[in-house]
Amino acid sequence: MFIDPDNHGIADCPPRRVNFLRIADRVISRKAKGAPGFTLLEITLAVGILAMMSVAIYRFVESNLTAMRVSSETSAADARYEGLRELLMAQWQSLPPGNGALTGEPFKLNDRPRDEIKWTCSAGPGLLTRYAPGEFTVWLRLQPENKKSDRLDLGLLRKPKDDSSITHEHETWVPLIEDVGSLQIQYFDPRLNVWVGRWTDAMLLPRLVKIVIGRSDTAMPWEVIIPLGRTPF
Repeated sequence: MFIDPDNHGIADCPPRRVNFLRIADRVISRKAKGAPGFTLLEITLAVGILAMMSVAIYRFVESNLTAMRVSSETSAADARYEGLRELLMAQWQSLPPGNGALTGEPFKLNDRPRDEIKWTCSAGPGLLTRYAPGEFTVWLRLQPENKKSDRLDLGLLRKPKDDSSITHEHETWVPLIEDVGSLQIQYFDPRLNVWVGRWTDAMLLPRLVKIVIGRSDTAMPWEVIIPLGRTPF
């Protein structure tokens, strides 16, 4: 029995059971239909966009790191060449004329200039040591990295001036710059007022010495002109 609100009386019909869980599910589903959501296509597009952004950022960072590494290597190579210029300038500007102070010969191997320049000095910048006794003959030249390699290194070959032995046991090789393509040396003759490729006058120093080195790390060769301080004008 239950009370009928319309008749204000008691009816004989049985009461209906109210399923509160079903009502709650209906309410939630209605709210869910009205709320914004993401479809599988939208999620796939979002993941694809994030992946492309990640790849772009990775390539950007990688290219910047590569540029920084190349720039650092180029700066280090430039520093070695500038150090060579300072070394040769300090040595050659202190050479006295006479006694075979400086001579030079042009050479070629496989159509590549491999000129040599030779001078005589005591301990100091030319020998890269302060404690060598006596005088030494020093060559600036190219030399193979090893017997099985085609790479040429630029360096100084040092030998005691009074050493007349035919062996090379007293020679010392000091590498300065690795993997050099070529070495070309010219001398400015103040008597002829021209550049010459050979210098054999042991009693007179050239006014200027021009060195051109073919670099393996760039297409442009390195060039420097060194004035000799005691050259008469």
